[in-house]
Amino acid sequence: MKMFTFGYNSRINGPLRALIALAVGFVMVLRPESALTTVVKIIAAFVLASGLVSLIVGLKEKKNGSLPLMTFNAAVDIIIGLVLFMFPGFVAKFIIYLIGFVLLGFGLVQIFALISAKRAVGMGLGAFILPIIVTCVGGFLLFNPFAESVMVMIAGAAMIVYGASELLSSWKMKKAIDEYEIHQAP
Repeated sequence: MKMFTFGYNSRINGPLRALIALAVGFVMVLRPESALTTVVKIIAAFVLASGLVSLIVGLKEKKNGSLPLMTFNAAVDIIIGLVLFMFPGFVAKFIIYLIGFVLLGFGLVQIFALISAKRAVGMGLGAFILPIIVTCVGGFLLFNPFAESVMVMIAGAAMIVYGASELLSSWKMKKAIDEYEIHQAP
C-alpha cells in the first residue's frame, strides 16, 4: 500500500509553508488595517520577480528556441505583478476568499496525509485537531459574514494555527515516511 505524502515529499516544503503562514498570520493579526494590501504587495513582488527571472532566463536560453514561451510567461508575470502593485486595495478585497480557499485546501491535505501516516505510525486523534480547525475556518472565511477588519484578524489567527499545525504535521509525516521506508525496504 502506498502512503499519501502529497506536499510532504521534500523535507523543506512543510516547514517552509509553515514559516510563510506564521509570518503572514502575524502581520494580519498585528496590523489588520494594512495587512491585506501588504500581503497583496508581497505577492506582487514575488510575481514580478518571477517574471523578471523568466525574462532573463529566456534571453539566456534564446539559442535553445525557448525565447517565445519564456518571453510570453515573463510578460504575463510582469504585467500581473505591476497591476497588483498599482491596485493593491482592489485585489485586497478578494484576498480573504483566497486565504479561505487555501486554508480549506491545505487543511484537507493535512488531514488526508495524517490519515495515511496514522497507518504507518500510531498517533492519536489529537493530531487531527489543528488541521480540522484550519479546514473549518477556511470554509468559514469563504462565506465572509463579518466586517473586513474582523475577517482579517480571523484569517491571520487561522494562518498562525495553520503554521503551527503544518510544523507538527511535517514532523509527524517525516517520522511516518521514515518508518514506512524502513518497513518497505527489501
